[in-house]
Amino acid sequence: MKVLTRRDFIKLSSYTAAGIALSQLGFDLSPVQSYAAELRTESRIKGAKETPTICCYCSVGCGILVATDTKGKVINAEGDPDHPISEGALCAKGASSYQIAVNENRLKKVRYRAPHSDKWKEVSWEWALNKIAENIKKSRDKSFTEKNADGKVVNRCNGIASVGSAAMDNEECWLYQKFLRSLGLVYIEHQARI
Repeated sequence: MKVLTRRDFIKLSSYTAAGIALSQLGFDLSPVQSYAAELRTESRIKGAKETPTICCYCSVGCGILVATDTKGKVINAEGDPDHPISEGALCAKGASSYQIAVNENRLKKVRYRAPHSDKWKEVSWEWALNKIAENIKKSRDKSFTEKNADGKVVNRCNGIASVGSAAMDNEECWLYQKFLRSLGLVYIEHQARI
């Protein structure tokens, strides 16, 4: 059993006095019902389909739950409490990910700006994908090396580089790597390593 010293007695007395003084200032520590809970009659995501996904902004890979209504429209996005990495927490960018899908300023059509031009023009998806394919082929053909200085077959493309995304799952990464390796790319990096 510990003996109560004079010093301990003075500490205990001062804590007690401080507690009594604070209780007289109007602090009420009893639980109260939130005003917002009284206003909310029904949750806006009641009956919505929740789909787990990964935040697209950085290489951490935080989990997000996206709620969609019966028509597939995004109505809410929030941190996934069951996700092993973020446990429901999101940074400011991840917390605003709802605006990726629901934003009146979001572009809904493909735009293209020609080299040395100061104007954008709307183009079709088909045109844009063909243009991307043409540019890849042109760069690959221009920078493809079949053999090195020693005459060994290397089949590599030094004119194109790739930076992968942390928002891709394993299957997408596997397909993307297969595509890049088939082009002969050497400079392949991933966002998680940068």
